[in-house]
Amino acid sequence: MNMKEFVKMFKALSDENRLRILKILERRPLCVCEITAVLGLATSTISSHLAILRDAGFIQDHKEGKWVNYELIREPEDSIPTELLLRLLQWLDKNEIVRNDKSIAADVDRFTLCHIPDKQTK
Repeated sequence: MNMKEFVKMFKALSDENRLRILKILERRPLCVCEITAVLGLATSTISSHLAILRDAGFIQDHKEGKWVNYELIREPEDSIPTELLLRLLQWLDKNEIVRNDKSIAADVDRFTLCHIPDKQTK
């Protein structure tokens, strides 16, 4: 990993909201509307944060039906982001804001948030 990549990675981790996003993605993949509901920020702001985290090698996205899901990269080509993220996420476990976010994230439901009927209820 070159110096520019290290700087990009640490810049991505230097924002409270990006740390909060990483912590809630630790539980399960989420779409933008679910992350927005947890953090209470504008969708465009969340999208910007997600792009920075993706470019730094911490998360990936994949399309699932109508949604784009974001999730932590568990096995990247370069293990440095994963090792750093693992340690960082452990350190954040006791943070009150993180604990509150995790509680809210446990209850978010994209079908309710986006007002799209669940396939099973049709």
